Amino acid sequence: MNPLVSVAVAFAIALVLTPVAARVARRYSIVDRPGALKVHEVSVPYLGGVAAFIAFAVPVAFVRLSLLAPLALLALLGLADDIGDLRPRLRLMLEVAIGLVGGVTVPAPGRFGVLITAIFVIGLVNAVNLLDGLDGLAGGVAMASAIGFAILGGPGQIPALALAAALAGFLVFNRPPARIYLGDSGAYFCGGALALLAALSLQSGKGTATWATVPLLVALPVFDTAIAIIRRRRDGKPVFAGDRSHVYDQLVDRGQSRVQAVLECVAAQVLLTSIGVFAVRWDTVWAVIAATTTVAVLVLLAAWGGFLSRTEQST
Repeated sequence: MNPLVSVAVAFAIALVLTPVAARVARRYSIVDRPGALKVHEVSVPYLGGVAAFIAFAVPVAFVRLSLLAPLALLALLGLADDIGDLRPRLRLMLEVAIGLVGGVTVPAPGRFGVLITAIFVIGLVNAVNLLDGLDGLAGGVAMASAIGFAILGGPGQIPALALAAALAGFLVFNRPPARIYLGDSGAYFCGGALALLAALSLQSGKGTATWATVPLLVALPVFDTAIAIIRRRRDGKPVFAGDRSHVYDQLVDRGQSRVQAVLECVAAQVLLTSIGVFAVRWDTVWAVIAATTTVAVLVLLAAWGGFLSRTEQST
C-alpha cells in the first residue's frame, strides 16, 4: 500500500471511529471515573484505543498482517483490564505470553532475538500505560516516536505511518479537555506497536549504531517510568503503587499547567527522536557517543532538577 494512502486511511478511520467508541463506552459504562490520583472531574469514556487499533490495522493488514496478532492480543488484554480490572500477577503473566508471541513475530537480531523483543513489548506496554496520565500525553508521545520510526524507513515504515496517523485522528478527541481516553487497550496496543517497530528497525539497521540510537525513539516513556520507580523506592513505596512521582505529575505540581506539561513532554520526545534519527546514520562510534551523551544529559537534568528526589523533599 502506498504510504500516503496508508496515512489517509488510518487517519480517516480513527476520525470516524473514535467518537463512535466514546458513545459505546458511555453506553456500557466503560469509563474512567474521577479519583484521588485522577486529574479529571467527570467520567471520561475509554475505548479510544480500540478505535486507534482498528485504524492502524486496516492499512497494516495489506503490508504486514503478522504484526496484528500480538497487537490484537494486547488490545484485548487492555480491554479486559478496562472492563474488569485484572489482577496484576495475571496481567503480567499474559503480557509475558503475548510478548513472546511478539518475539516470534518480529525477533530482534541475534541468538536471543525472541526474548529481546518480548522484553521490549513488556517494558513499553507498561511504560506507555504509566505515561497515560494527562490528556493527549501518551498519544502525543507515541505519535512522535512513530514518526521517527517511519523516517528510519525499512519494513516498519508503513506500520509506523499508520500508527502515527491513527493516533493523530484519535488526538483530535483526546486533546485537552479530552472527550475520550486511550484506556489500557490503547496504551497496551501503542506500547506493543512501538516495541515491534523497534525490533523491525533493529532487523534492518546497521548493527551497533542502530542498537545505540533506536532506544532514543522511545526514551521518554522509559525515562518517566524509571524516575517513578526510583522515587517510589526512595519513599519506601511499592514499585507498582500509584502516586504522583511521574515527570508529568511533578511538572504540574511545580506550577505548570497540564497543557504545558503535555507539550513539554511531547517536545522532549520529538527532540530525542530527532537525535536518534540523525545519529543512526552516523559512523558507529559517533552514533554511540551521541546516544550515551544524550542519556547522560537526561540523567543529569533529572538529578539537577530534583526529579529523582524523595517526595517529601520535592514538595
